[in-house]
Amino acid sequence: MGITKIPSISFSLSSYSSSPLSSLFFSTITNSSYSIKSFHPRHSNRTHSEFQFLSLNQPNPSPKLINKPLNNKFLHCLTDVSMAAEEVSSVDFQGDLSRSRAYWVNESVIAWDVDIGDGSCYLYASETANLVATGNGIEGDDIKVKLEPDSGCLPADVIEKFPHIQHYKPFKVPPGVDTKNLLKCQLAVVSIQADGQCINATGLQLPGVLDDLFSYGGPLGAVFSEEAVSLYLWAPTAQAIRVHIYRDPCGGSPIEIVGLDEVNGVWSVHGPKSWEGCYYVYEVSVYHYCTSLVETCIANDPYARGLSADGKRTLLVNLSCDSIKPGGWDMLSDEKPELSSFSDISIYELHIRDFSANDHTVNPDIQGGYLAFTSEDSAGIRHLKKLQSAGLTHLHLLPTFQFADVADEKEKWKFVDVESLAALPPDSDEQQAQVTAIQDEDGFNWGYNPVLWGVPKGSYATNPNGSCRTLEFRKMVQSLNRIGLRVVLDVVYNHLHGSGPHGDNSVLDKVVPGYYLRRSFDGYIENSTCVNNTASEHFMVERLIVDDILCWAVDYKVDGFRFDLMGHIMKRTMLKAQNALRSLTKDQSGVDGTKIYIYGEGWDFGEVAKNGRGVNASQFNICGTSIGSFNDRMRDALIGGSPFGHPLQQGFVTGLSFQPNGHDHGAKIVVEKMLSASQDHIQVAMAGNLRDFVLTSHQGEEVKGSEVLTHDGSPVAYALCPSETVNYVSAHDNETLFDIISLKTPMDISVDERCRLNHLATSIIALSQGVPFFHCGDEMLRSKSLDRDSYNSGDWFNRLDFSYETNNWAVGLPPKGKNERSWPLIKPRLADPSFKPKKSHILAAVENYLNLLRMRYSSPLFRLRTENEIQERVRFHNTGPSSVPGLIVMSIEDSHKGRPGLTQLDPNYSYIVVAFNANPREVTFTSPALRTRTLDLHPIQLMSGDEVVKYSNYNAFTGSFTVPPRTTSVFVESREI
Repeated sequence: MGITKIPSISFSLSSYSSSPLSSLFFSTITNSSYSIKSFHPRHSNRTHSEFQFLSLNQPNPSPKLINKPLNNKFLHCLTDVSMAAEEVSSVDFQGDLSRSRAYWVNESVIAWDVDIGDGSCYLYASETANLVATGNGIEGDDIKVKLEPDSGCLPADVIEKFPHIQHYKPFKVPPGVDTKNLLKCQLAVVSIQADGQCINATGLQLPGVLDDLFSYGGPLGAVFSEEAVSLYLWAPTAQAIRVHIYRDPCGGSPIEIVGLDEVNGVWSVHGPKSWEGCYYVYEVSVYHYCTSLVETCIANDPYARGLSADGKRTLLVNLSCDSIKPGGWDMLSDEKPELSSFSDISIYELHIRDFSANDHTVNPDIQGGYLAFTSEDSAGIRHLKKLQSAGLTHLHLLPTFQFADVADEKEKWKFVDVESLAALPPDSDEQQAQVTAIQDEDGFNWGYNPVLWGVPKGSYATNPNGSCRTLEFRKMVQSLNRIGLRVVLDVVYNHLHGSGPHGDNSVLDKVVPGYYLRRSFDGYIENSTCVNNTASEHFMVERLIVDDILCWAVDYKVDGFRFDLMGHIMKRTMLKAQNALRSLTKDQSGVDGTKIYIYGEGWDFGEVAKNGRGVNASQFNICGTSIGSFNDRMRDALIGGSPFGHPLQQGFVTGLSFQPNGHDHGAKIVVEKMLSASQDHIQVAMAGNLRDFVLTSHQGEEVKGSEVLTHDGSPVAYALCPSETVNYVSAHDNETLFDIISLKTPMDISVDERCRLNHLATSIIALSQGVPFFHCGDEMLRSKSLDRDSYNSGDWFNRLDFSYETNNWAVGLPPKGKNERSWPLIKPRLADPSFKPKKSHILAAVENYLNLLRMRYSSPLFRLRTENEIQERVRFHNTGPSSVPGLIVMSIEDSHKGRPGLTQLDPNYSYIVVAFNANPREVTFTSPALRTRTLDLHPIQLMSGDEVVKYSNYNAFTGSFTVPPRTTSVFVESREI
């Protein structure tokens, strides 16, 4: 836009506010580089809640607004949207105080991407948030500080922390400025030409200077002693804080309102012991970037360990109190199931409500909650015991912290009429219409919308008020440990559900506005994860994450953590969390932290991609840390395409090349190469997804895992040890395994064939090196009626049936959201009765899954612990241009006669060969390298109910194997006794 000349502006000392904060400013005036002006009161009753926004899942997208036009005072509430602000009245210059394009990176440096030439740069401040852009420049300031331009670059430590602004210009803040109190104000930087013309202005982002001045390692939250209850809150930008103490969880007047005292950004108060068991909220007076006003925010404690229903108030709960510990709790570490190595782990992913909401063998009072896991004779617990006895080690629980969009008080829930839905046609759209009509008022949600990380979710407790949720969560963990399962929590530190100064779901952004959330170049909240991305590159965000992890590990004795969108968290943060956990000992903390496994989604996208905000915890960055990362390459190669591709794209187990489904995959030679490349990807993954594992590619070349490339040129392999890869073919996201197989395979194959493919895919996960991960219900042919995103699809589409009567197939067209485009593909499948499995199919699938676990744990050769062990022992035999399509043959070797140099690991088997045949026909494969062995079909398969696998055969004289169609055959060489 054009530049309008503005008269020269003079700044001088005039009348001044008499507030204590203003007095502090006044006392710092030591030179003529800044001066103070009187403020001009400005009032507004507008709030962010007046507006609705469409969040876009990309950095700095073009603007899209809904409903009312926006005033620039409220644009900061937008998530990752660089929106064109309303023009500043009668001023035509590049200034917009609704944006925050400058960064105060440490006490002495402000970074701004401007060229001031021979002009000047000033920092403006208003204690009462009265800065405004007018025809005369910026007015309403209390204080103005001249900044000195620096001809050099930003300091190296600043660039390391904020690589996205490494090319910004540094401006020096003069010494003697009372920075700590300036940070409590509305702030702006302004560039003025030599002739006094104001040419640019913007707000500031403060995390850098807050970390520089206020990083803190002392107590936070509620601290209990024999005599008192002390509260500590980190809020360096707050102007005043009071705590409201309540006797009851809701309603009524506070029994006390007490002011907190501040020391270097930390506010504290010491109350009587009688506060314990009471509730409280903070009243925070603070400038908020979202509204450009000094707001009075009512907030929970970021370090809350207890809450009232729906998080209305924070509960003063002492987690060390014996009354909220189940019997034997302090000695639970001695009862933990044995875990020798992370390579011994197998993971079963489960949603708390799914587990028992439909289980009629569970007391109705505890269905869908924590205590259902204490029902020792329920159908669900009997099923878990079967899995554990076969070898399963870890139960992964979807989010269990306090999340939004499910009321904690069950009497507020709405329900569908199950009987009426069951009477509808299997391909009807009426089921989804009724489910979605109440989806935000029922009792179901996955929980990836965090409000407070450190408190168990109230809706899973029998009473969401008081300390009930703590006791019941502990009972759940204890009960699962006692049946032999360790417990993994799904933690969501990458985003928060709420932001801004108002609304029940905003907490952190009320206490220190603009600090906890990652912001764009314009100062709008980044939204690439979902909404309100958090910024673990900031010191106190990182600290909060680590402290929270330690709370769950020590106070709830959790055995592992799965990090949602781990790639959006800094690698440094993950390592700090890992080191903090490893330091835990039974003697000091009642926990052996060396047994706690960490893994997560290492996707690299959004504003953090390619280390855009620092070295992030992506798949390629996290290697060498022993932290696990989900292996999406294996998933995509097995089932075909990707979750973002065409739904009919086929893969290794869904008929690619052998049984076309009508989708145009390309010419025959293209399809054959796709299948061969998929087999390479799967083989790399089966070898622990190790970067340096050497195999023969389908082209006949000796290549490392890192030299095998995906379709976009990325390396398939990224791990340096097997526990760094988490192998999976399905999870809560996207369709279930049975559903995706039913969608991608041809319409005319039988349900028996689809069930075999379900087992084939599961077998590849179960028998690979690395950590196998299974979505709950895949072993029961679980269906969500082809719903690809059931996060809010209610109990109806998410039902589990541990009686094995049904797999929930064909219960109506899945909700529109992410499914409507595929309804033409989905509808005929749901309507076709031949797609629906019988109880016999489900029982066979359960048995087959149990047998896979039994085989995995029958030999340590399936669970090799180091890169060297895999390099030395694992080989693939059906490779190169002449390989049999659709067949993968893997051998694992142990010490035996004629093979010196290997350490013996397995007392029973000296050699194992596994053949995975995805062909719809029997295949024979011959390998000279596998001749003259004494290989027999694994005894577990010989005794199984699968009659087809028993036709598997090995000819020692020729070294040939016969493998039935769509079958995994495991051959073992027993040691001589």
